[in-house]
Parts: sequence; C-alpha cells; structure tokens
Amino acid sequence: MSVHRFSTTQVLPLSLEAAWEFFSTPRNLARITPPEMNFRIVTPDLPDKTYAGQIIAYTLTPVAGIRAGWITEITHVKAPHFFVDEQRKGPYRMWHHQHHFRAHKSGTEMTDIVHYEIPLGKLGDALNALYIRNRIHGIFEHRRKVLEQLFPQK
Repeated sequence: MSVHRFSTTQVLPLSLEAAWEFFSTPRNLARITPPEMNFRIVTPDLPDKTYAGQIIAYTLTPVAGIRAGWITEITHVKAPHFFVDEQRKGPYRMWHHQHHFRAHKSGTEMTDIVHYEIPLGKLGDALNALYIRNRIHGIFEHRRKVLEQLFPQK
C-alpha cells in the first residue's frame, strides 16, 4: 500500500478574504464538483462556515454509477490561510486534503495538497496508476474550469 500525493495550484482574481469566503462555505463544494459525480451534501442543518471539528456527510457517484457515502471532518482551520479535511468514512483508505490560500499580486493563490491511500494493497496501487490518479486530476481540472468561469480574469 502506498500513500499517493496530488497537488495543484490556481490563482484566482479574488482578494484573500473573498477566496476564503467562497471556499470555507461547505455548500460551494457542490458547485465545483463534476456533475456526473452526483455530489450531494446530506448533513442536516449544515452551518454556513467551515470550522475545526465539523463533520460533513455526502453522497456521490465516484465510479460507473456506483453510489457511495463519504464523511469528512474539518480537522484544522486557520482563516483565511488554510483548512484541512480528512475522510472519516468513504471510498479511500485514507484521504487528507489541505487547502492553502495566500495573497498573490493577481489575487489569491490557492494550493490543494491531497494525500490519499487506496484500499486493496497492491491491487489498489495498480487501480490508482490505471484510473484513480487520472480521475482525481480530472475532478480538480473540472474545478479549475468552473472557477475560471465563476471568477474570470479582468
């Protein structure tokens, strides 16, 4: 079993505070997730803002019409610079997602760093090489395009 790493950086034409406002609002995740994943937040009475200790439950279709549950915990928050979500239950053996924000001359630089582990040992590593790594890249590429539409460069 291997822990895999994925990272991506995007500069948004937003102030640090505006970027934080958007990304620390849990319901905005549905706006930037590929529609074919059928992402739905199922946590009742979800607060408007992310906070450390927050538990959020979702359902989604990660692969070929297979519906799955996913529960994450927001484990660290330092507004407006970063927060971390970790899978507590879901399709990965381990998922640790860092969201970093810093002021940039063109707005805000947003960096995502994801460490993840696939179940099934060597078979999981093979599935990652054949499919999962590319799927994760595609999800973040979709997000990049949506964010460029929501927040176009001026």
